Amino acid sequence: MKKSLICVSCPLGCPIEVEIENGEVISVSGNTCKRGDQYARTEITNPVRSLTTSVKVEGGVHPVVPVKSAGPVPKDKMFDCMKVINEATIKAPVKIGDIVIENICGLGVDIVATNCDCGK
Repeated sequence: MKKSLICVSCPLGCPIEVEIENGEVISVSGNTCKRGDQYARTEITNPVRSLTTSVKVEGGVHPVVPVKSAGPVPKDKMFDCMKVINEATIKAPVKIGDIVIENICGLGVDIVATNCDCGK
């Protein structure tokens, strides 16, 4: 079986063809850099994404603070992570880099603040 992808590892956006047999990557073609090969293999076998969203703030100037995952999250766990994040509330003050949720869903990835809210 062949699958077509557009690589997002660099600005070139190479069209990549991945040949898959029995769930394993047999070959990758079309990439112009090494990152394309790695991206294609990961995207087929274990797709991951960065997670960016916001978390509710109690006692802050703003109702929410933007957050991101400190590392990649498995694509199939995104909705589980968002459920935890949507239920979370943090108290002001919040500083950039503060860990908002540690080890989300047991994935070994922290959710960190990407902006600050010093409170009212």
